[in-house]
Amino acid sequence: MYELAYPWVLALLPLPILTWWLLPPYRERETSVRAPFLEAMAQATGVEPRRGGVVLRRNLLQIVLAPLVWACLVVALARPQIVEPPIVRTESARDLMLAVDLSGSMDIADMVDAAGERISRLTATVEVIDGFIDRREGDRIGMVVFGTQAFVQAPFTTDHDLVRAQLAQVEAGMAGPQTVIGDGIGLSIRAFEASEADDKVLVLLTDGADTGSKVPPEKAAGIAADAGITIHTIAMGDPAATGAAALDLETTEAIAAATGGASFLAEDRETLEEVYRQIDALTPEELETTSYRPTRPLFQWPLGAALLLILCYHAVMAARAGLRVTTSATRGRPGLVEPSDA
Repeated sequence: MYELAYPWVLALLPLPILTWWLLPPYRERETSVRAPFLEAMAQATGVEPRRGGVVLRRNLLQIVLAPLVWACLVVALARPQIVEPPIVRTESARDLMLAVDLSGSMDIADMVDAAGERISRLTATVEVIDGFIDRREGDRIGMVVFGTQAFVQAPFTTDHDLVRAQLAQVEAGMAGPQTVIGDGIGLSIRAFEASEADDKVLVLLTDGADTGSKVPPEKAAGIAADAGITIHTIAMGDPAATGAAALDLETTEAIAAATGGASFLAEDRETLEEVYRQIDALTPEELETTSYRPTRPLFQWPLGAALLLILCYHAVMAARAGLRVTTSATRGRPGLVEPSDA
């Protein structure tokens, strides 16, 4: 739509009328001498006499164009502009990090997919996390994977297709056969250091106990709590398992409790999917929406119209003056007399 940036400038429109009405006309006084023999004295001294008072006449073109020029100038000062439709920008108010265990035990095929086929723990995890990412439209999401070492698989980004593509490439054991939960948390904390989000959430999934982290998981959880990071933990597998496949539920619960998060146990694919749905409910999307309306200035059009009117007036006056000079010269030219034959 059209609007004026400074509509109060239109109050200047009647200014010329008020000036003409309230201010006295310009007058100038000069001393003079009255003499009955002025013409003879002027011829004797060689000075051409002038009229005592000169009143400039206004022509019809001036009367018409002057108000138009003034109106165009005032409108230009009011800065007309076109206000474009609003542009809305939505930004995430949360950074969400996914920490996925890629230890060798994640290759155990003790899960069942929707078709009833047996699949590995990692395959079930990838399928469920893929759907979880798809539902988190507004969040910036990153991913850390850990085994014997911890690695950033995907930095924080709003390009969820990129995170899903990186998720599809993970394999059990690619980060080593062990489970360094504490190091996975520590690397996630480092990834959050550059985050400016108000809400920082880490979802940690593991199917085993910590085996040799440089930083104990409980201590890493305390550091995360100090950094304002909430950790939700998911222990995946059979809680009654022993040996290398044993779950350390006490540690995962302690990690979540230290940061104000929740701890879950997922024994099968359906339970795992339900866990991620609960995390969805615990961490609803938080969006910061800002909008602005771009404007296109239009002051150049009335300003150009005023300039064009002034140029047209002077062009007409110049043409009129030239025509008068030509006419006067033609009328004052003496006639030619042809010689007679006498």
